Amino acid sequence: MQDTANGFDTPMLGLSRDEWLAQLEQVAEANGHFQPLGKRHWATLVQEKPVLLVTFETIDSIHKRGDTGHPLGWELVRELGWSHLCILSDGDTWFRDPEVMAYFDRLSNDGFFDEFDEVVFYGAGSCGYAAAAFSIVAEDAQVVAIRPQATLSPRIAGWDKRFPQTRKIAFEGQYGFAPEMAAAADRCFIIYDPNQSFDAIHAALFARENTVLLPTPNLGMKPEEDLLDMQILYRVLVKAGAGTLSRAAFYKLYRARRAHMPYLDRILRKVSQKKRPFMTALLCANVARRLKDPRYLRHLDALAQEADQGRLAS
Repeated sequence: MQDTANGFDTPMLGLSRDEWLAQLEQVAEANGHFQPLGKRHWATLVQEKPVLLVTFETIDSIHKRGDTGHPLGWELVRELGWSHLCILSDGDTWFRDPEVMAYFDRLSNDGFFDEFDEVVFYGAGSCGYAAAAFSIVAEDAQVVAIRPQATLSPRIAGWDKRFPQTRKIAFEGQYGFAPEMAAAADRCFIIYDPNQSFDAIHAALFARENTVLLPTPNLGMKPEEDLLDMQILYRVLVKAGAGTLSRAAFYKLYRARRAHMPYLDRILRKVSQKKRPFMTALLCANVARRLKDPRYLRHLDALAQEADQGRLAS
């Protein structure tokens, strides 16, 4: 297990961008290396063994988590002694800069990924795209990607107009089409909300023999936040690192949503908007009984009063 004296327990919140990068460099250099990759990307490596977690993250996403200000993988460095390679971006870049590609070329050519028993690539959104795209450098890797884009090439995904900033980004060529790159992985797990139509289309583009699609209805546009709040994302990655992640294993962990109030609140809003009072009453009764949430009990009481007064729509 990694010695926590090497900086992995040092809070890094409340720092300016430059101060944060300086602190990140200090900890990374003490435990591996820190390397700028052009103007908007950096690589930090903490090298232990035998499992390597490769995460793609943005500075903004790390700070929005509001926990420690650390890259996501440092938790597993502390607890399990894993190695961790973090590729960091300043903003959503989809990691298409030549310097990032050249860095992975060098690691691959040096046989770096062959040193580990298991390599897990992880990312969400634009970072999920990168996790899938760059996973080709590690033979038989595990990929866990949350709502990744398959590509934003106008030739293939011209229907996705959500990211106008990508018009100047080239998605053709090396490491370009993420599903094709991830086809070399041992398993590629795609987590997405099928109610988000664009995310669902991108997920479908990943369908290959080695792909496990994991739809998570009603998690919305930010499933990573919910999975972290449910305290299951790290457990998903641990199972991936042990080679035991499967559809059944994921959904067993995902039962935690039954006690996750933001998820339950979304379900309540959805059934209420559809004016389905019987389903709403069943949901409120279930949550009030299991979780003792007073809001759901009040909602149930209000439905009962409306029914008694004949004001409840059928």
